[in-house]
Amino acid sequence: MSEIMRAALGIERSLSGQRWQWRTGGDGETLRPDELVDRILLSRGAPPDRLEDWRRPSLRAFLPDPSVFADMDTAVARICAAIDAGEAIAVYGDYDVDGATSAALLIRLLRMLGVEARPYIPDRLLEGYGPSADALVRLKREGIDLVITVDCGAQAFEALGAARDAGLDVIVVDHHQCSTSLPPAFALVNPNRLDDSPEARAHGHLAAVGVAFLLGAAIVRRLRGQARFAPGNEPDLLSLLDIVALGTVADVAKIQGLNRAFVAQGLKVMARRQNVGLAALADVAGLKKAPGSHELGFALGPRINAGGRVGQADLGVRLLMTEDADEARRIATELDRLNEERRAIEAAVTEQAIAMADATGNAPVAVVAGEGWHPGVIGIVAGRLKERLGRPAIVIALGEDGTGKGSGRSIAGVDLGSAVIAARDSGLLVAGGGHAMAAGLTVAPGGVEPLARWLCDRLESDVETASASRSLSLDALLAPRGINPDFAAAIEAGGPYGHGWSQPRVASGPARLVRCDVVGNGHVRFIASGDDGGSFKGIAFRAADGEMGQALLGCGSGRRLWLAGRVRVEEWQGRIAAELHLDDAAFAD
Repeated sequence: MSEIMRAALGIERSLSGQRWQWRTGGDGETLRPDELVDRILLSRGAPPDRLEDWRRPSLRAFLPDPSVFADMDTAVARICAAIDAGEAIAVYGDYDVDGATSAALLIRLLRMLGVEARPYIPDRLLEGYGPSADALVRLKREGIDLVITVDCGAQAFEALGAARDAGLDVIVVDHHQCSTSLPPAFALVNPNRLDDSPEARAHGHLAAVGVAFLLGAAIVRRLRGQARFAPGNEPDLLSLLDIVALGTVADVAKIQGLNRAFVAQGLKVMARRQNVGLAALADVAGLKKAPGSHELGFALGPRINAGGRVGQADLGVRLLMTEDADEARRIATELDRLNEERRAIEAAVTEQAIAMADATGNAPVAVVAGEGWHPGVIGIVAGRLKERLGRPAIVIALGEDGTGKGSGRSIAGVDLGSAVIAARDSGLLVAGGGHAMAAGLTVAPGGVEPLARWLCDRLESDVETASASRSLSLDALLAPRGINPDFAAAIEAGGPYGHGWSQPRVASGPARLVRCDVVGNGHVRFIASGDDGGSFKGIAFRAADGEMGQALLGCGSGRRLWLAGRVRVEEWQGRIAAELHLDDAAFAD
């Protein structure tokens, strides 16, 4: 048997039920940090002849010609005409972090061009997802001449039809999956258009904010070609990359290709704290150093999202747009408060959803619904349920009339977005759309059970295949003494890390747990000691109630373990130490 086929460390079934394997060939041999970084790059898809570009990702190396995207030039011409004519422009964004960052980016760019565009973020509870006919027609009546939708609109057939009939031009900037037919927009820029070129569709992993940046680049290029800028007066589009990085990471877009450049360069911009809103948000989040990808996804992103989930929908975009430091502090403080409220609501709904899923058995797709559940947290709860069950999950909040608003999260290898679109086209849904790993939907009264049966039948084979191949990939083997800040710093050269470009996962051991207890919201914290005399701290998030968490808590007898996870640097009271964020564990003897 080849090395790549052999189970890593001989572990065929871990405490979480996974087979361990090395991400590439070899047997976890010790590597110098630079060798490990090269292996990280290659194993995640970097071409061997472009390692330097991928090690130091730049826009110059990865930015495509925006004109390769269908309707891009049409959209740019219409926007520039609106600028020239002094038309009133509104940017209509989704209520999540990708929508907020996309809207803020275009509004800030238009401001640099002398245009004060109006933001419009729909209320999640009152208006629902995406552009509505009522909202678009109302904007037209209020004097808006052009609407640019961001992170929504790809499936808004009725709403865009109403806008067209009202004489309102709408440009759609989106990244969600499209149907064969397209809604009647003036222009629809989306790398996931089925009729787009292969070069454009190669960028289908972009978040909407990335597509918005490309639109911005095309606008600036057109105006530059018309000699519209005085020397030194061209808009600094690169100064907006901090917003692009936040939206890309928080929307869980794959950190590959152009997205790697967006995040790498955006983090540099964010470190300069030029955006007063982002600086204020970092302060209320308690960040003591310049944010990295982890902080974008787990500290800043959730707070931007909190306004759209349980508060005022436009707080996020207002924070990212403002130039007033006092206003920024007020909004950031409110978003921080709303995020705490969101956590409490989420915990209650998660507990109920897990109980329902456990009661319904091991269906290929877990579909749960409840009255009184807050629609603002169902996406997060679906993610929690998916993590716990290891299969796709859809969580539906039922209204008083029985209509359900649902959100789903999927596992690798199961395209949930396409299934939801197919369910909508089959008449099982009032509305629905999304992408491979996430989807949103609206179901009519009495439609939850038929939808669940249909999804289980359609996706059963895909779920079985994905589950059978479930494994944990490892990049390196470290002795316990090797889990230290120097190692963590060395492998940062392979970043930025995130979805689709995972932070290196190491295995360490054999080690004994000298301390293990439950902290916080069901986290298991431990101290491990190895045969080499080294020791390190670790934590397994939300693991206390699971099989792995229970096994860890029962390891006081001194039984040795292999521990697999990601090495992170933590700072506490001026002391810097490395700890292992545990993904899995297995008995060593």
